[in-house]
Amino acid sequence: MYGHETALRGEWEFDTHLNYTARGTTVFDGSVAPTEHQVHLALELTRGLTDHWEVTAYLLSAYRPGPGVEYAGWRVRSRVRAPEAWRLPVDLGLAAELEFSPAAYDESTAGLEIRPILEKRIGRWQLQFNPVIERSLAEHDTSGDAEWEFEPSGRVGVAVSKVVTLSVEYYGKGGLFGSALPGSEQVHQFYPGVDLKLGDDSELSVGVGFGTTSAGNRLVFKSRFEIPLGR
Repeated sequence: MYGHETALRGEWEFDTHLNYTARGTTVFDGSVAPTEHQVHLALELTRGLTDHWEVTAYLLSAYRPGPGVEYAGWRVRSRVRAPEAWRLPVDLGLAAELEFSPAAYDESTAGLEIRPILEKRIGRWQLQFNPVIERSLAEHDTSGDAEWEFEPSGRVGVAVSKVVTLSVEYYGKGGLFGSALPGSEQVHQFYPGVDLKLGDDSELSVGVGFGTTSAGNRLVFKSRFEIPLGR
């Protein structure tokens, strides 16, 4: 789930994402390996190019039963946000991301994600919505035609103190432009979680995800740690 804020000009930020899938898929889906009992670690480095534009690079690794620790891909992302001087009723941003993954971790070797970002703060409450669209650029199975997929996500958070924020996130997946996936292949996941401010800029987020369909993961533990690296 992405917010609209970006690193300021000259700033560096470092994030780690650690996820464990306790209950997921149990058989191969084409070339994609079962997700149950997989552990994923992502290392993310961000640089602020201007006060409203940042670029980020990810390195992905994974552990799965049998092969053990593996390289799981890399990504590069550009994110911009609307200046405060525009005085919009909601905070706006836009992210574009290129994804590259081995066959065991994604049905495509390359993909493009376009992520509009809408955010609104009302007192202690924070509302976020990402109406994401994604397209495969290189299918492992070349028999099918690539199409845009709709992957909406949203978050509702409430600050209970200066240190603690409670939240619920939603992630979905389906077709777009009349190409909705069959009901058995749709994905709906909910992640209650907590964000902890560790000092002025560092943050630790933890959550537990529950999936409502067999096509996606049904129990996931996730965490994210963010730390500034200065200018």
